[in-house]
Amino acid sequence: MTETSDVVIVGGGIVGASIAYHLAEAGCVNVLVLEREPHLGRGSTGKSMGGVRAQFSTELNIRLSLYALDFFGRFEEATGCPGGYRPQGYLFVATSEKHGDYLRTNYQLQVECGVNTVELLSPAEVLGRMPHLRADDIVGGSFSSADGFVDPYSVMTGFMQRATEKGVRLWKNAEATAIQQDAQGIAAVETTRGPVATRTVVNAAGPWAAQVAALAGVALPVEPLRRMLVPTEPFPLIAREAPMTIDMATGFHFRPEGPGILLAWNDPEETPGFKTQFDPAFIEKILLRAVDRVPCFEALEVNPKRAWAGLYEMTPDHYPILGPVPEVPGLYLANGFSGHGVMHSPATGKVLADLILHGHSDLIDARALNLARFAEGRLIHETAVL
Repeated sequence: MTETSDVVIVGGGIVGASIAYHLAEAGCVNVLVLEREPHLGRGSTGKSMGGVRAQFSTELNIRLSLYALDFFGRFEEATGCPGGYRPQGYLFVATSEKHGDYLRTNYQLQVECGVNTVELLSPAEVLGRMPHLRADDIVGGSFSSADGFVDPYSVMTGFMQRATEKGVRLWKNAEATAIQQDAQGIAAVETTRGPVATRTVVNAAGPWAAQVAALAGVALPVEPLRRMLVPTEPFPLIAREAPMTIDMATGFHFRPEGPGILLAWNDPEETPGFKTQFDPAFIEKILLRAVDRVPCFEALEVNPKRAWAGLYEMTPDHYPILGPVPEVPGLYLANGFSGHGVMHSPATGKVLADLILHGHSDLIDARALNLARFAEGRLIHETAVL
């Protein structure tokens, strides 16, 4: 027996869950979410650092973030579940005039876009926010008190729980194996649990997005890239209320996590691929950068067995690919977030629901993020990528 659904979402992570939620809130509840794993959040969502911020260098990302931050602030009211939003701020630390100028330029744009919580800091003010930094080369910084972090698993769960309460169906252990088309476009999705007739398919498959797009004959420039995170043992010197702190010279960043610290750094030597095993050699690399910027981190204790790896889904310009594929009527993309999938999940759900139901979104002009931009040379330049 063939199931029928108005919309089939391939991928039950935080992005797919948000799209399902926003469709349901808009009255579209004949929606089926396909999750290939037996439990939600086993892909990139459950391995994310959970950072959320509006301190970006382009209007597009700032507008996506402003919607998201507002939504995270009222997440429990909207979904009935806590999202773990902790607005402890993002502290960008500049150690060169080039970085200082960059922050000042970004600050002007952020203020123009309506970010009213961002401020530029003197070296002394930077140390006031994070006193343990090595200070000899700090020239300034920026801080936004609305930035911070969420619990990605809780956010995903809240979106999906509310969506299913409204009638959205969720199939676990269900993998899309083929996407059928006819003269009108999308016609059905073949799954490991049987066929589903539908005219609308949303690809929200995270790092596996290119494989899902290929089922519909679409070449998608999204590839997986490993990112590794290192939690420390309890470390009481850094306050639990401390901000996410970013050393702009190296990209090393950290934030409180439970009684310890969560360390992150994007290794430029990392190569694309489905590598999900943590490399113990990474610990020495990241600790060198950690101690260089925060000397008291010399006393950090790390258990390699607690560290983990996840996958970013990278596009050539580090911007997502959102919206319909004109060559395949009924196919929509929500892919390639390049590390910003969790923080922009509320906005992504809103934009995709708008596009599916109305053909446009008032939140952003989604045409700027369509797949055609790569062939047309319209790549977007975002420099504030962690």
